[in-house]
Amino acid sequence: MLMERAAAGAMSSAVAPEKNNSNTMGPKEVELILVKEQNGVQFTTTTLVAPTPTQTSPSGEEERETWGKKIDFLLSVIGFAVDLANVWRFPYLCYKNGGGAFLVPYLFFMVIAGMPLFYMELALGQYNREGAAGVWKICPIFKGVGFTVILISLYVGFYYNVIISWALFYLFSSFTGDLPWVHCNNSWNSPNCSDWADNSSASDIYKATPAQEYFDRGVLHIQDSNGIDDLGRPRWQLTSCLGVVIVLLYFSLWKGVKTSGKVVWITATMPYVVLTVLLLRGVTLPGAIDGIKAYLSVDFLRLCDAKVWIEAATQICFSLGVGFGVLIAFSSYNKFSNNCYRDAIITTSINSLTSFFSGFVVFSFLGYMSHKHNVDLDKVARDGAGLVFVIYPEAIATLPGSSVWAVIFFIMLLTLGIDSAMGGMESVITGLIDEFKFLHKHRELFTLFIVVATFLISLFCVTNGGMYVFTLLDHYAAGTSILFGVLIEAIGIAWFYGVDRFSDDIEEMIGQRPGLYWRLCWKFVSPCFLLFMVVVSFATFNPPNYGSYVFPPWANSVGWCLAMSSMTMVPLYAIYKLCTLQGKFCNRLAYAITPETEHHLVDNGEVRQFTLQHWLVV
Repeated sequence: MLMERAAAGAMSSAVAPEKNNSNTMGPKEVELILVKEQNGVQFTTTTLVAPTPTQTSPSGEEERETWGKKIDFLLSVIGFAVDLANVWRFPYLCYKNGGGAFLVPYLFFMVIAGMPLFYMELALGQYNREGAAGVWKICPIFKGVGFTVILISLYVGFYYNVIISWALFYLFSSFTGDLPWVHCNNSWNSPNCSDWADNSSASDIYKATPAQEYFDRGVLHIQDSNGIDDLGRPRWQLTSCLGVVIVLLYFSLWKGVKTSGKVVWITATMPYVVLTVLLLRGVTLPGAIDGIKAYLSVDFLRLCDAKVWIEAATQICFSLGVGFGVLIAFSSYNKFSNNCYRDAIITTSINSLTSFFSGFVVFSFLGYMSHKHNVDLDKVARDGAGLVFVIYPEAIATLPGSSVWAVIFFIMLLTLGIDSAMGGMESVITGLIDEFKFLHKHRELFTLFIVVATFLISLFCVTNGGMYVFTLLDHYAAGTSILFGVLIEAIGIAWFYGVDRFSDDIEEMIGQRPGLYWRLCWKFVSPCFLLFMVVVSFATFNPPNYGSYVFPPWANSVGWCLAMSSMTMVPLYAIYKLCTLQGKFCNRLAYAITPETEHHLVDNGEVRQFTLQHWLVV
């Protein structure tokens, strides 16, 4: 044994220098194996084993985490983009604006603006491999727009999670033989409560259906509030549901894409299963075919109305989820060579097809309601929360086995909402931990901080007057500000960074340069479209209201402060950046608009943005 140890020691000393001198290949470990003595000779074999390395980038930084599977990324993007608005807004807009004719402006704006912007954000995140703020190392002066979209996503989380908590409340209420929104004999009902069958004048503003009163008075308890200045305490039932939602979000996000990429296998696919089941049930109901015909009826004369085109453009802007920083965050976890072009085409197409498909489900039930109560379809057709929390529950309550159908429906709403909320939270978390690197080691604690902070702010939306806070946030948090953010983002990439340089980046990733069509859209069409939408948003702005309640001036002032707080990040950061750089103004400007990797060129007086060719090339 002593000889074996000596041999081992000699062998170790012989290879020891390898560990110190082999800088290019990394340190090596020696594995010494002593073979049984044969014919008086001891045979030994040695193996140099490299320890498992920590993945590092060429710059020496720790390699970025990536999705476990490609399908995890696709489901996450689809789950985020396909949300409650696909069910409660698009079908109604289609019906109201010429039926099938509405698809003309919708698809037109999808092709010239929706798809190019979606593709742009996926490519931007994947190439730079950072969140919404960090990607602006390509043009540092525009980093403020990264903080703009992060703030918007945070603001949306304050009230979007409340919608999911409503769905959870309805789900718990559905586990009963007699659904609570069927009759007028409950403690929360008012003397104005009247069944459709008992109300000969369905348009009578002084009457309310049991389903409407259940939502307003049984769930929200809005009758106990006189307005936004009389909120009251949080309702414990809704607070508990909100707490469950926050817990679900935390454990879906705390480990990053390792956990969220698995959760979306359920949350992104379940809605399609439920929509299909509901459609198969809906088309068997009396009046369903009439509802579907109304949904698809073509009135091309409506295309002469500018409002139809504006609503189509607005739907495109908000339905794809561009401008929230989510697409940038998700794609930053892709492999560098991932085909983001194909992903953009697939996910935008699925999003639009889902919106169109959900219309069949919605209008089969609306046609049934119209037939059952012998009223025009206009009397039952609506969008927003009223559709999914009033009209649909009321329709389901009339079916045999109504409790089962209610459970199925509200599970669908939960899954539609959860993965969209996950996307918004991930935008905030990824954007901030990529900007403040020390947070990388504390992602779990930082995620907990974000979700708890969101929960505390959301408590204002589950008070007696919480619906007024919800309406105010919904109206101001992500309206004009999101359009402004995407506009600045498009200008920063296509004009200051350069559409030619951006196209080179994409070619480096996928081996194929974007065609002339995409480059023209990025440089001219999409910015003009977004500028038009920002102007229209300001020109057509109307203060929010909830039913007959009109918000006081101070509430609208708070709303505008909320909207401006995100938009002002763009000029504030630009001023900060210029002030912190040294030298003459032209020199500071050159550094501020030049990618950080090219600052050495500025030192030599080579600034691409100061040449005419940079601005003219496509």
